This record gives sequence, structure tokens and C-alpha cells, in this order.
Amino acid sequence: MNVAKERHTDSLNDSKAVGKLPNLSHFELPRMDLWSLLKHFGPGLVLMMTGIGTSHLVTAPAAGGGFAYALLWCIPVAYIFKYYGFEMTFRFTNATGRSMVDAYSSAWRKWPLWYLLIVTLLQCVVGHAGRIAAAAVLYYALSVHANLQVPLWIWGAMLGVLSCAIILGGKYKAVEISTKVLGGILCASAISVFLVQPAPLSSLSHFVIFKLPQGSWLIVAAFLGLLPTGIDVSLQASEWGKAKRVGMGRVHKVLEKIGMAKQYDPFSPHLEDLTIDATMLPNDVQKYVRRWFKIGMWDFRVGHMVSFIIACIFLLLAAVWLYPNLVEGEAVMGEIAKIFTKSVGPWMMGIFLLGAFAATFSTQFNYFDGWPRIVGACCRNLFRRTAQYPLTDREAMPLEAKRAWYSEYNIYRMTMAFSH
Repeated sequence: MNVAKERHTDSLNDSKAVGKLPNLSHFELPRMDLWSLLKHFGPGLVLMMTGIGTSHLVTAPAAGGGFAYALLWCIPVAYIFKYYGFEMTFRFTNATGRSMVDAYSSAWRKWPLWYLLIVTLLQCVVGHAGRIAAAAVLYYALSVHANLQVPLWIWGAMLGVLSCAIILGGKYKAVEISTKVLGGILCASAISVFLVQPAPLSSLSHFVIFKLPQGSWLIVAAFLGLLPTGIDVSLQASEWGKAKRVGMGRVHKVLEKIGMAKQYDPFSPHLEDLTIDATMLPNDVQKYVRRWFKIGMWDFRVGHMVSFIIACIFLLLAAVWLYPNLVEGEAVMGEIAKIFTKSVGPWMMGIFLLGAFAATFSTQFNYFDGWPRIVGACCRNLFRRTAQYPLTDREAMPLEAKRAWYSEYNIYRMTMAFSH
């Protein structure tokens, strides 16, 4: 028997500790019907909506408008090669209740944390393609279409302020629900327009025909790097999964409080302290954590598949309705919107802009929350003073944590201001 199992077996076989474990009424089983699953889904759909931004709404139409179906092969390649990287993160977080950033602290001299901290801070400065895309939607709808003379950069700044205000005001749940609804509008409108004049079946052969047309290398690089999104976003999804506090994330905390699991110390890290031997838990609690694990995996897989389908549809639509035209410039959203107005009619413009704004706004909104979470997570594993107050939930933290500038919550807020 390995060391991890010995430690957990000794703790879980303690009759006094087992007697302290709450019964199933404290761990209400989540329902598994379709509507309940949609309500339970969270980090996976947030990851999906983070990805459905510039790569789907701009890069895919640019590929179809400029090169027809020739670059279709890039999409499955990107999704297949990144699949297990994202899935591993969801498996780890749902199985342990911990985030991948916590696991990184066990590496030699914590070098992954230092690397991640530096790279994330750099992204906060230069990585605002999502905000630019969301601003481009507003620019086309209001500055170009409605003749409201507001420059593109002002729309971007306004969206940044709005995102920070909503997140810090604790209204993320409302935005999550609205982006699900508006994302659904985008998906429904894209599929309905695709069905008006589907791409010929022969075009699907380009999924397995590897061509690199002259001048397409930049789009190929964007596809492989940004579809479904950057692999680093999996770490943000891990933090979102931990913050959800369901399944093993909830049980693990209870076990720590009653002494049935050892608290993980990032300054004396032991990988076995990240784990729980679920077979030692009461049957009802096992059922609870396994059901949430299954929900977490479906959350990711559904989001990954929907993201793949939408990317393919936008490339195929552009190949049918825009080729051979380049998709570029400040009025790029107007060029993409022609897919909808040409195929169905001018009345589709409003629906497209609504869905496009939801997708692009959710991307930049999630980054405003995700990047600060990563910086805070790195700091709680690198600095002892921050580790004393490892919370970003304003409602759950003590008053001293709100006052300490080095608490994870305040680092989270400072990083958000820095990224703006």
C-alpha cells in the first residue's frame, strides 16, 4: 500500500472521525435530467464562451472568406490535440477538489508558479483580443451602423470598466446566465443560417486534406493556438471549478475540518495531501462526489463539442457566402454579418449582433476574472502571508482578509485593475 493510501486509510478508519461526517442531507444529490444538467454546468461552459470569441467570429470567417474550405483541417487538429490537456484539468479538479495551480507548488523550487505568474501578468497587459472583438461589435452596431461617433478604443475601455464593476459587485451569476442565453442565440442563428444553404458535402473532405495555401500561415497559426482557446485557460477553468464548491471540492473541505484529511501545505508540499481515497467514504457521499465528477466531465465535453461545431459552421458559412473576400478592418463585424443578411435578410442583423456581442463580451469578461484568479492562486502558493487568507469570495472571508493588501482577494482585485 502506498504512502498516500496509508495516510488516508488511517484517517478514514478513525471511528470518531467517521462519526463526524455529515450525512447525505448535507450533500444533496444533483439531478441528472437535461435541464438540471444545463443549470449545473459552469466551468466547462465558461471555458467554451471564453473560446468563442475572436477565433470563432473573426479568424474562422477570415479563413473561409479568403481560402474557402482549404483550412478546414486545422479545426479538428486543434481540438483533438488540445482535448486531453483540457480534460486532464477537469479530471484533476473534480477528483480532488483542488486546482492545478495548487499541484504546481510541489514542483522543484515552484518554478511553474513563477513562470505562470510572470506570463499571466504579461497577458494582462497585451492579451485583450477579446475586448477588441467585443468593442468591434459595438463599433459596427453603433458607430458605423447607427452613426454614433465614438472611437473603437473608447468602446473597449467602457467594456473593461463594465466587466470589472460586474465582477467586483458579485453579479457574475447573472452574467453567466445571460451569456448562456445569448450564446444560445448565436448558436441557433448560426445553425439556422447554415441550413439555408449548407456547404456541399464534398467540402467536408477538407477535414482530412492538408493544404497550406499561399498566405494562409498566419490564420493556421491562429487556429492552432487559439482554438478552442489557449491551453493556459484550462488553469482558469480549474480555479473556476474549485470556486464552484461542489462534489469533492465541498467534501474535501469538510474532511479537512473534521480531521479526516490533511490540509495541503504549499510550503511543505506532499502530493498525497491533494488526494482522497474515495472508496473509504460512506456510500452516500461516494455517490455524491461521483455524480458531480460526471457532471463536471459532461460540462467540459459538451462545451468542447459545441465550440468545435460553431468554429466549423462559421468557416463553412464564410466559404459559401463571402469567398473570395478578405475579412479584415475596423468594420470586420459588418463583413461577417453579411453572411446572415445575404442568406436570410436584413432583419437577421440584430440577432447576429446580439449573439456576437454575447460571445465576444463573455470572452473578455471571463479573462478579467480568470487572469486575476491565476495571479492570486500563484501568490497563495508562493507567499506565506497570502496563504494565510486564501479566498476570493468576498462573502466568506474575514474582515482582516479584506484589510490585508496581500490577501488573495486584494491581489485578485489589484490584478483586475492592472489588467484594465
